[in-house]
Amino acid sequence: MASGRIIFLNGTSSSGKSSIARELLDILDDGVFFHLAVDAFNAMRSKRELGAEELDAALRRTRMGFHRSIAAMAEAGNDIVVDHVLSEPWRLLDCLTVLRPEDVLFVGVHCPLDELARRELARGDRPSGLSAHQYGLVHAHGDYDLECDTGTASPHECAQRIKAYLPHRPSPTAFTRLRRRHLTDGREPLTA
Repeated sequence: MASGRIIFLNGTSSSGKSSIARELLDILDDGVFFHLAVDAFNAMRSKRELGAEELDAALRRTRMGFHRSIAAMAEAGNDIVVDHVLSEPWRLLDCLTVLRPEDVLFVGVHCPLDELARRELARGDRPSGLSAHQYGLVHAHGDYDLECDTGTASPHECAQRIKAYLPHRPSPTAFTRLRRRHLTDGREPLTA
């Protein structure tokens, strides 16, 4: 059985990843795609109050489980659209470790800071300043197969661009390059 393809959308909170993912599910017509979102995994957790240390440990386990769920779905032959925020270096390292790099189309989802702040306020379900905090972190690794900007293109336009690019994934992929750079060449890995 062939592994499934993974379209991995990475960007700050409120950058438009979920909107792009929904559009992709509507327009991708060469397979059956599933949208796996880190927010959906967070929403499955019990709602009781946790102390800061306990919450950090739970969030780390949640994200590690999320990464392994992506890998398991793809390994079973499912095509996946991933919606994630790689705001801590260990998250990318974990994904590089558990996902087959040649199966991943790594897409950077960008949006200007002022638009992120506007969207965050309109949503009302995120702490104020979250996207600004994540802004310099999520793209720090500096390597994608494809990038889009939801400040200048609609989610539908971004999804169309990704769909057109999917059959032409580069070799090596960004995940392959990042894996070589951070996991196998003896240089210092990204810090946790």
